[in-house]
Amino acid sequence: MTDYDERYRTGNTPWEIGRPQPALTALLEHGVRGPKVLDLGCGTGDLACTLARRGYHVTGIDIAPLAIEKARAKAAGMTATFHVQDATELHLTNAPFDTIFDSGLLHNLHRDGGDVDKYLAQLPALTEPGTMMYVLAISADAGEGWTITRDYLLQCFPEPVWTDAKIKDVEAEAEVDGAKIRLPAFLLRTARAYN
Repeated sequence: MTDYDERYRTGNTPWEIGRPQPALTALLEHGVRGPKVLDLGCGTGDLACTLARRGYHVTGIDIAPLAIEKARAKAAGMTATFHVQDATELHLTNAPFDTIFDSGLLHNLHRDGGDVDKYLAQLPALTEPGTMMYVLAISADAGEGWTITRDYLLQCFPEPVWTDAKIKDVEAEAEVDGAKIRLPAFLLRTARAYN
C-alpha cells in the first residue's frame, strides 16, 4: 500500500492541484444536496473548503495525517471538520450525509490492492434515501497501472441499494514536475435508493 503521509512529506502529490478537480466544479452549482457533505479522501481539503465557503457542513476524511493538518489550516473558521481515518474502517458519528464525494479514493484503493469491498460496504450506512454519491476515478485507458473501467464502477454501486447510476467521460487533472497533465477519467453519479 502507498504511504500517503510520506508522499505529502516529499511533495509527491500530483493529485493536489490547488483547487477541486474541474470535473467536480460543475456539480457545485446544482449537484450538491445539503447541508451535510462528506469528502472521502479529501487530501489537503480543496474541495471541502470550496463546499464550506458555499455554506455546506463538510466532513473530510483522509488517511494521511499531514494532509489533514494542511486541510485544517486551510479551513480555519469554516464549517468543515477533518479526520484522519482509513476509508475501509470509517467511524463517523455525524452520518448520514446528504452528498458524498470520492475524488480519487476508490481508484487508488483498487490500484493499490486495498479492500475495496470493505470500503463500499460501509457507504450505505453513511447515507439516507436520496443521498447523492459522486465518484471521480481515473480510467484504465490512462495506462500506467490504472484499473477502473466503466463496468467496474457500475458494479460498485448496484441496485437496489443505489439507483439511477450514470457515468460521464471526463478528465482528471494532475501536476507532475510542475507540468499540468490530463488523464481520461469517469465521473459516476448515483443516489441512495428509496427502499
